[in-house]
Amino acid sequence: MAGLMRLSPRVDSAVAWAVALIGPVLLTAPLLQVTGPDRRNYVFLYLGLVAILGVMRGLWPGLAAAAVSFLLVDYFFVPPIGTLSIAGEQDVVNLLAFAGTAALVGLLGSQRRRALLQAEALARDLRLTNAELARLNKEQARAAQAALTVARSQEQIRALQEVDRSRRDLLANVSHELRTPLGTILTESTSELPGVSGSADAERRLKAIASEALRLKSLVDDMLDMAVIEAGSLELRLEPVRLTDAIEAAVERLHTTSPQRQVRWEERDGDLDVLADWGRLGQILDNLLANADRFAPPGTPIEVTASAAGEGLVAIHVRDRGPGIAPELKPRLFERFAHGPARNGVPGSGGTGLGLAIAKGLVEAHAGTITLEQPDGGGASFRFTLPLAGGSE
Repeated sequence: MAGLMRLSPRVDSAVAWAVALIGPVLLTAPLLQVTGPDRRNYVFLYLGLVAILGVMRGLWPGLAAAAVSFLLVDYFFVPPIGTLSIAGEQDVVNLLAFAGTAALVGLLGSQRRRALLQAEALARDLRLTNAELARLNKEQARAAQAALTVARSQEQIRALQEVDRSRRDLLANVSHELRTPLGTILTESTSELPGVSGSADAERRLKAIASEALRLKSLVDDMLDMAVIEAGSLELRLEPVRLTDAIEAAVERLHTTSPQRQVRWEERDGDLDVLADWGRLGQILDNLLANADRFAPPGTPIEVTASAAGEGLVAIHVRDRGPGIAPELKPRLFERFAHGPARNGVPGSGGTGLGLAIAKGLVEAHAGTITLEQPDGGGASFRFTLPLAGGSE
């Protein structure tokens, strides 16, 4: 009977009614084989069948089984046997008692079935509710963990931002305070002092002091520029600038420190007006030319080219014939204090390590981009873009 519970509702109902109608007949067959005066006592087995049907299939199949059982008991076990008539009053009482008992058993069985079905439905609802509560608890736990992680991350970000802000403030303040004594040192070391004009040793020492003071001033200026760029407080005075003039000025400045370095460029390439800050554009060119001069072997030229790049931009290339950029340095080339190892006799140091980082910040402040290119034939080429001034072709 338990297997009937897994059938579809229509088939399950048909099977239940079939058992209610055929079950008593099948039970009658073995009871007819019993002989003796006590065989009428076995008719109460029908009550068991009625009870099972009432419990498993409900009231109406149980009542149907009780009715069929009543007829079979009357026909086969109550004299006169073989008829549906009743000879004795006691048999009438017995049959009525049997019918009432069968109906009561079917009713109680159906109520038991309803209670079982309600209990199963309640248990199923409880399982679903418990599963949903467990899922909600897990989601709530995950949400709480995620919220805690986000809160910790935000706190760490705030702490890092505060540390970075304090670092930039300290760097800017220290650099600013260093400018005054450096200016005094440069002024005094480059002026002719009484009593030392004829002393070669004193002049050598003053030149050494001036040289180191210039290096220190360059580092301080770069640190201040880097602090301004990182703080996002860089102010530009944008105006149309003839690119030829900016490149010529940068080449002249390079020749003050490296008079032997040849710079090749076509003047007609620079016959373009860009929208830029004159001083900051010069600083970009100075940093790229100084970087190329530092790594290019003696006697090799630096090449500068410029051309319209479309979309209202002009592209400037600064190329050297040096050993190129080390692969391990490329990912952090435009970071602060990035120095490459010595290669082919060319040292990787000599500058502040801030030149390319400052150039990148200044180019991006002009709404441009700067990239490294590895040209055929060796060396390194830096390409940066600037916006064309209105009306430039």
